[in-house]
Amino acid sequence: MSAKAGGDSTETTVAGTKDTLAARTSGNGPDPSIREGLAGVVIAQSEICKVDGERGTLSFRGYDIGELACHSTFEETSYLLFYGELPTAAELKAFSARLIGERAIDDTIWRILSVLPETVEPMEALRTCVSALCSIDCEDDDTSEANTEKSIRLVAKVPTIVAAYYRHKQGLSPIDPDPELGHAANFLYMLSGEQPTEMQAGSMDLAMLLMAEHGFNASTFSARVTAATLSDIYSAVTTAIGTLKGPLHGGANRRAMQMMLDIGSVDNVEPYITAALDRKERIMGFGHRVYKTAPDPRSAYLRGRLYELCAELGDFHYYDLATAIAETVEARKGLYPNVDFYAGPLLYLLGVPLEVFIPVFAISRIPGWTAHVMEQYARNRLIRPLATYVGPDNRPYQAIDQR
Repeated sequence: MSAKAGGDSTETTVAGTKDTLAARTSGNGPDPSIREGLAGVVIAQSEICKVDGERGTLSFRGYDIGELACHSTFEETSYLLFYGELPTAAELKAFSARLIGERAIDDTIWRILSVLPETVEPMEALRTCVSALCSIDCEDDDTSEANTEKSIRLVAKVPTIVAAYYRHKQGLSPIDPDPELGHAANFLYMLSGEQPTEMQAGSMDLAMLLMAEHGFNASTFSARVTAATLSDIYSAVTTAIGTLKGPLHGGANRRAMQMMLDIGSVDNVEPYITAALDRKERIMGFGHRVYKTAPDPRSAYLRGRLYELCAELGDFHYYDLATAIAETVEARKGLYPNVDFYAGPLLYLLGVPLEVFIPVFAISRIPGWTAHVMEQYARNRLIRPLATYVGPDNRPYQAIDQR
C-alpha cells in the first residue's frame, strides 16, 4: 500500500499485483476479497431504517413496516423519518399545513418546464427542476433546522413538478394544488383534474409510504456520497434522482406493468413466463438484492390494497393476472414478488401513466433521501472507497511519432 496526495485529501491506494492481474486475464475470476458493487459491505451506522433480508423485515426508526402500512400515512411517516418520532395530532396537523403551504412552484420552474424539448422524459425534467430549486430557495444556511425546512419544501414541490410536466407534455394546462386535499390525493388530482375517491387516495398514500425509505439503496447511497462532500441538499437529491433514473434501480415497476399489459390475460401467463425463462430473461418485479431468502415485506400490503381497489372498481382482472404471474414465477424459479410488482398494477388502476411510474418512486423517496442526507451531515466523513488496480504496469512512454 502506498500513500499518494489526492485532489480531495491524502488517500491510500491499493496497487494491483501481477498475481491479481494474471487471475483476471486468465479467466480465473476476480479477487474474492473484492466486493463488486459493495455487496455486503457495511459503510456506516444509521438510525433511519433497518432492512433484514434474511427474515424479510423492514422498519423505519424502529417501527415495523406492517404497523406503518396498517395505521400510518405518508405524511406521518415523513415526519417520523425527519424527526425520529411519530408526531402528536397537533404536530401532524402543523406538518401537513407546512406541506400544503409549500406545494406551489416558482414561475422560474414553470418556465423551465415549458421550454424543455419534447424528448425530455419526466425524470430528466424532475432532475433539472430540483437542481434549479437550489437557486430559488432563499434559505442560505445549512443548519439542521434549515435543511429540514428544505426537505419539507422538496416533499411538497416535487409532486407538483411531476404533474405539471406530464400535463405539459400532453398539451394540457397545469392544475394548481388543492389545499383541501392530502398529499397523495392532491398528486392524483394534479395529474388528472379529478378528485380521487377515498380508496384511490388511500391506495396512493400506501404506495408512497411503502416506497418512502429503504436503507442504503443505490440512489440513497449516491445522495449520501454527494452530501459527504458537504454539497447542498438539493445537489444531493439531484444526484439521487439521476441514480434512480437508471433502469437497474427505478424502472422495475413500469416494466412489471408493461409485462402485464403484454401478457394480457391469465391464459397467457404460463406460455409467456415459460418462453421468457427459456430465453434466460429476467421476470420484472421478482427477486431483490436484499430479500434473497424471504419475500419483500412491502409486497403483501400492496397486493392486499390492489385487491381492495379492484373490488371498488368491480374488476379483478389485474389482481388475477398479477396473482397468476406471481404463482407461476414462484413455482418455476422460487422467486417472490418485490414492491415494484404490485405497485405496477396499483398505480395503473389509479390512472398514473406509465411514464410517471418512476417519478412516483422519486416523489415517494424524497423523505428517505433527505433524512439520509441530514444524517450524513450530522456525522459526516468524506466517502472515498478504494479500488484494486488490475491494468498494465510499468509501460514506457513513447514519443508520438513512434506510436
